Amino acid sequence: MEHARAAQAADLPAVAQLLTAQHAELASQRGGDLWTAIHPPAPLDELAAMVDDPATLVLCGTWHDVVVGTLTAHIVEVPEIGAVATIDDLYVEHEAREVGVGAALMDALRTWARDAGCVGVDATVLPGARATKNFFEAHGLVARAITVHNRFDLEAPR
Repeated sequence: MEHARAAQAADLPAVAQLLTAQHAELASQRGGDLWTAIHPPAPLDELAAMVDDPATLVLCGTWHDVVVGTLTAHIVEVPEIGAVATIDDLYVEHEAREVGVGAALMDALRTWARDAGCVGVDATVLPGARATKNFFEAHGLVARAITVHNRFDLEAPR
């Protein structure tokens, strides 16, 4: 029933729609407004280029052959350590969560990363996103760094 596969050109409008939904959901979370501003959803032409780039991954998660989730990732070369697969986006429609689509996407990511010679997988989780943190931990990802931020009030006198 659930499945993950490489995105094809015909899937890209659905992937773009899922990325837009992800960003709308994340923007309302603590830290999400800044994260979504720094990482806007990829437009269709950029998604098409990503599909053709062997150092990036664009997956579709399906439920009964309908695209209900997506995962995008890229490879970062880290000197003296090796390549790391970095998840840029992971989103599953609310109605399709808890049925295994996210797990299928993670399995496909791990296979791709291992085949590419990566030494591990990284992802970012917003503060307070316990369900996302728990999902990643259930798939073997654990915290290795925490990003902290101090936002300046640009309207305040200096």
